[in-house]
Amino acid sequence: MLPWIGELAGRLDHDVIDSTLLRDNPLGDPHERPIWVYVPPGYDAGDERYPTVYVIQGYTGHIGMWANRTPYRQPFIETADAVFADGTVPGCIVVYVDAWTSYGGSQFVDSIGTGPYHSYLCDEVVPWVDARYRTIPDRESRAISGKSSGGFGAMITPMLRPDLFGALATHAGDTLYELGYGSDFGDAARFLREYDHDIEKWWADFRSRPAFTKPGDDTLLTFYGCAGCFSPDAAGRPQLPFNPRTGAPIPEVWDRWLEWDPVRMVDRYADALRDQRAIWIDAGTRDDYYLDLGAVAFRDGLERIGVPDERIFFELFDATHAAIDYRYPMALRWLAERLAR
Repeated sequence: MLPWIGELAGRLDHDVIDSTLLRDNPLGDPHERPIWVYVPPGYDAGDERYPTVYVIQGYTGHIGMWANRTPYRQPFIETADAVFADGTVPGCIVVYVDAWTSYGGSQFVDSIGTGPYHSYLCDEVVPWVDARYRTIPDRESRAISGKSSGGFGAMITPMLRPDLFGALATHAGDTLYELGYGSDFGDAARFLREYDHDIEKWWADFRSRPAFTKPGDDTLLTFYGCAGCFSPDAAGRPQLPFNPRTGAPIPEVWDRWLEWDPVRMVDRYADALRDQRAIWIDAGTRDDYYLDLGAVAFRDGLERIGVPDERIFFELFDATHAAIDYRYPMALRWLAERLAR
């Protein structure tokens, strides 16, 4: 496998969205956002309309990372193209969305701490794509896919906007928060000792030096950024869900996080989930954040509310949380074969 960029059978367009919703966002992040749109082979030769799959990233992910090439692996923009290259899988338009923030991510929710990123995705990105490409502008022909925090976004977006999205794929998506987040409360409190138990002092230090050069940076960034999304105070400042001295949960704040746990959201959004035409769920059996257990819990929830088995793909495979990008084209192929045309 050559370590350089490969040729695509389809075409990848690079463009920019000038977002009205993200103007004057709380963090002062850019309101002009890059967007990449892939069209499959044959798109330019005819007038056919295509289903669309929106792809979103995990925490600290930004759109440029889709082009990262690691040794002996191709980036997803190439493995996604390979799904459609020989014409055996019906073509789809694939949209790569950027929802990065200064905190490392938006969790694809609307928040006074970070900005209206859920609305940006649903009310600006989707109409922008539909207006410029030959999509089939219908929920039955529109899916969303992501890993980790992107997997979380892929789960909640069709729950909140079933009018827009009729299928999803979640790879090790954030679920079962008492394990995925709660198990790190103690470590985070220990890391904060160096900063007098003040996460704002850590944030000031983090921004003053090369990122991720001290133990605990990854853990503290996740909590700080997610608190900005899930539990900002009235002024928009991140509120931690645990006591920074002891690691003990702060119930009134932690409960705000738990409201966003997809496992706990299943019953509230049962009608929307039962109306999905295709749901892909997978995770590694050695996932560092126990998201394999969360995947099981989410799958069990779908069964409990009566989502038909034939609409669900579920698999646990031997892996940790890292380096599972080879799963993305598998889900893309599965979705492409199930979206309405």
